[in-house]
Amino acid sequence: MAIRFGTSGWRSIIADEFTYENVRLVVESICAYLKQSSGENLQTVIVGHDSRFMGENFAEVASLILKRNGFRVLLCKTPTPTPTISNAIRIEKAAGGINFTASHNPPEYQGIKFSTADGAPALPEITKRIEDFIALNLPAKTLPGGTIESYDARTDYLDDLKTKVRFDLIAQAKGKYGFDALWGTGRGYLDKILRDHGLEVETIHDWRDVTFGGRSPEPGEDHLDELREAVLTKKLTLGLACDGDADRFGIVDANGKFITPNELVALLSDYLAESRGWTEGVARSVATSHLIDRVATNRGLKLYETPVGFKYIGELINEDKIILGGEESAGLSIKGHYPEKDGILACLLAAEAVAVRGKSLTEQLEELYRQVGKLESGKIGVKLTDKIAVGLKEKLLQEPTDIGGRKIEKINRMDGVKFIFADQSWMLLRPSGTEPLVRIYAESENREDLEVLLEQGRRYLLG
Repeated sequence: MAIRFGTSGWRSIIADEFTYENVRLVVESICAYLKQSSGENLQTVIVGHDSRFMGENFAEVASLILKRNGFRVLLCKTPTPTPTISNAIRIEKAAGGINFTASHNPPEYQGIKFSTADGAPALPEITKRIEDFIALNLPAKTLPGGTIESYDARTDYLDDLKTKVRFDLIAQAKGKYGFDALWGTGRGYLDKILRDHGLEVETIHDWRDVTFGGRSPEPGEDHLDELREAVLTKKLTLGLACDGDADRFGIVDANGKFITPNELVALLSDYLAESRGWTEGVARSVATSHLIDRVATNRGLKLYETPVGFKYIGELINEDKIILGGEESAGLSIKGHYPEKDGILACLLAAEAVAVRGKSLTEQLEELYRQVGKLESGKIGVKLTDKIAVGLKEKLLQEPTDIGGRKIEKINRMDGVKFIFADQSWMLLRPSGTEPLVRIYAESENREDLEVLLEQGRRYLLG
């Protein structure tokens, strides 16, 4: 079996491919990479886990391997958000971090996210080097000097958030919030920092359940019914949610409307340009709404397009080229923050925008649409069967002149294949980096045409 890192780390099913043996192989290979790239001097590595089954056990195994390889290990004491580990890497000047998480995947999955010394997800050239070491199946090493220390990453992370979010203005507005932790690592983080500033928070699913209620810990619209009910019945200002490792966000407005990630990325790009006076660019992945492009044009900001995977946006954060970077999959970070998506930060910035502007997110979106026009975006997944897999590469290399009678104006092959049509609607087909699916994304100016586009994409893929 070949272990491969996808869009965000290596993920597999527990007891199938995600076993102690394979975890040891991956961690030994990460050790080999770190030594090759940074020398044999004593280095620090942060190790954490989310609230999934066996997370603490895998983290302990990884820590022992790192210790035997001569590393100083800071082992997080409790389930820890991925962005919190990014902050810890920077504070401790660590060589990197290993977090055991499968993010928003179903509960039977476990995974490893490896972050580099800047706190960013490892780039493809780095994960390729780790994969090469995995293929070599290097023997275990024992070197002197390694240690394991219990570590609390929460306090420093929450203190850092206070420098990025205007809590004084949120507190002045005296809003009431709902928080659905989805049984993940956001509990004791997002709710705590709001309460620390005197705000009321109604919490849902804020205890550990390794089955995540029997479904994926994904803060999408179809998973937030209980949060929506709490917002409406208790007349809350906002409903906030994070995924299993708290790097993704979900937002329910005061009227019960689910604010899509595409909408929030565009809205917060506009808000930060206005409230902070920042003039750098904005970034989106190739799969993310062109509403962000319209905001950039309206605000006079440069637009950067990246492949799918937050590591590419993280590079732009590191280079201080953007005020905000976001993905339709609910990943977001901002200028001066870590080069890693942060669902907790995204939720807090949404609360800040409502408090400062004195308008609901729905009202703010309607105002934005009046300025730049409205776009409707969506996606579907098609199971990657053996039959589809055989012809997928060839299919993605084809160059049709139209799809369903809709003229193609431009073809973008940055990541998968994206057809941009003459009417500026678009369709993207790309294999998922985290699941055995082919994703079909599309965008148009109205909902009816969006549904047509998605169906045309499905037919094109299967045809």
